[in-house]
Amino acid sequence: MDQEFTDRFWDSPDGLKLHFRDYAAHADVPADRPPVICLPGLTRNARDFDGVASRIAGEWRVICIDNRGRAQSEYAKESATYNPLTYVGDLLALLAQESIDRFVAIGTSLGGLMTMLLAATGPERIAGALLNDIGPELDPAGIARISGYVGQGRSFPTWMHAARTLADGNGDYFPDFETADWLTMAKRNMCVTSNGRIGFDYDMKIAEPIAADESNAAPPNLWPAYEALAGRPVTILRGELSDLFSKETFEEMQRRIPDAEGVTIPRVGHAPFLEEPESQAAIDRLLERVR
Repeated sequence: MDQEFTDRFWDSPDGLKLHFRDYAAHADVPADRPPVICLPGLTRNARDFDGVASRIAGEWRVICIDNRGRAQSEYAKESATYNPLTYVGDLLALLAQESIDRFVAIGTSLGGLMTMLLAATGPERIAGALLNDIGPELDPAGIARISGYVGQGRSFPTWMHAARTLADGNGDYFPDFETADWLTMAKRNMCVTSNGRIGFDYDMKIAEPIAADESNAAPPNLWPAYEALAGRPVTILRGELSDLFSKETFEEMQRRIPDAEGVTIPRVGHAPFLEEPESQAAIDRLLERVR
């Protein structure tokens, strides 16, 4: 089977070589149809969107990025640059390289924060947005849980050991996952390291800014940034079992942008994988609104 995407790179403003997967649109797709850019969560990468991209690519150009310090992107020289504002600056450099004026953002967790921050300064760039289990306010319980595992640097002898460890730590948030699902999660979030063991595919130093101050997980007062998305198609997904994105914030977001579609993904925590039937249907409705 031919590779569905091309591995490509761009340069960050401070000189890092950053990676993205580029899934082409069919030749007959209108030239003015904006691309879809998939923005991953804190410890995730372009592979996290394998299912989404494979399903919608062709009808849409799909770009899936590795933020600095993840997967095939270079690690930052200074750990302090592992913060949402820097990630947005990196994204702006990608948009400039690719001459992208408008795009549809699919942002999981951190990727959703990036989407809102970009809207705050340039809402005209956003043709539509899906915010996956993230809002302008983060639940302290979820931040504490994430802080407890990110940057730990554990490794495993086999993929099955890695999958079982993920299941042990996350089973309460994905109670319907089976072994194959945990293996998929492991292979998206981890890689074979230089010593032949399985390890997480990111720079452990991404945890340092959050460890120094949990407020570094997200800029304060993001409500104005979220509200900047008004007037364009917006979809908000919330995992029913999420400990980072509260039901109260989810409901307030729909109140502040009344035509935003809110969708709860049942029996899933932080964050939905976007391959659940409810997630797929929500993505399709969003893209139809953009189209």
